[in-house]
Amino acid sequence: MGHAPADGGINPDVVEDDQASWLALTDVLSRSFAAPRILPADHEKALASLRQLQVTATSPLGAIALNSGGILLYDGWLRIFGGSPCPEEGLPSIGQINNFPVPMDRMWTPTEGLIVAHDVLGGIFLLNGLRPGAGRPGVPGEVIYFDPSTLNWTRMRMSHSEWLAWCVSGDLPHFYDGLLWPRWRDDVMALRADQGIVVSPSLWTGETAAAGGDVTRTVASMAEVLALQFDAAQRHGRRLDGALGRFPPPACR
Repeated sequence: MGHAPADGGINPDVVEDDQASWLALTDVLSRSFAAPRILPADHEKALASLRQLQVTATSPLGAIALNSGGILLYDGWLRIFGGSPCPEEGLPSIGQINNFPVPMDRMWTPTEGLIVAHDVLGGIFLLNGLRPGAGRPGVPGEVIYFDPSTLNWTRMRMSHSEWLAWCVSGDLPHFYDGLLWPRWRDDVMALRADQGIVVSPSLWTGETAAAGGDVTRTVASMAEVLALQFDAAQRHGRRLDGALGRFPPPACR
């Protein structure tokens, strides 16, 4: 994560953008097997997100924030947050999902961590900050994953750049081995990016595999998916400290 200038002002270097990082990323996306879809950005909102992030536009994180309203991979199974919301798809911005201060606070930085993506089951990829939140594993600058099947955080042992490369490598479906179903692509493709899938029996009960054909999958808002997981984690004594993200109400998108 970047650092705010000593005087608390916005470092002008964060908005310098030669497009090289973004062009390199879009080239990788275009050649991947991840069926990527780049959502359009609102430049002013994206620029505000970049400035609050305090990372450079030449970093992959900054390039995504400045140049996209998010990136959908694997027909929408994975939703990477961009710098501005995409109302047409229902995807919040990285600022909204991480509850950035409004208006911009020049002294605020996401020191505990930053949610960078959700999956359709409510799994969360979070980039650890300089002081990772209580109960989260990993080191600063490492991506970790909140697993809805265990209600625990798992170390990915990847930097943000390494995680992005992994996302488009074609290996990501293997990560979800046992959770995919025959029609998963068709079902996921029909969803908006503010919708997810609630599985019953719940993934965290460990009964889903044993249920076989008795598993049901119900479309729900991502806010509902995350709320169910948060409540379950609380009942199991897990501390999440709001780290699952905040989907704003529709009128705010």
